[in-house]
Amino acid sequence: MFGLSELAIILIVVIAVLAAKKLPELTRSAGKSARILKAEARAMKDEERTPAEERGAPRVIQGEAVRREETDGSAGGRGGGDRG
Repeated sequence: MFGLSELAIILIVVIAVLAAKKLPELTRSAGKSARILKAEARAMKDEERTPAEERGAPRVIQGEAVRREETDGSAGGRGGGDRG
């Protein structure tokens, strides 16, 4: 009979053969994810090293609410016009 290591190798080979088309895409996305994770970890370490006084208060961006004007229904939008 096969041992655990032989079954694991066979399973890896079967997966590699069946997923050969997707393998480059999967490794590329795994590499991007690893880079993003590493950058975020580095940013968190830098943030921890910076004293709270130096960071300052969070930035607040002022804006204003814009209301959409009611349409008469002839513009083809979601004006709620009659669909006869």
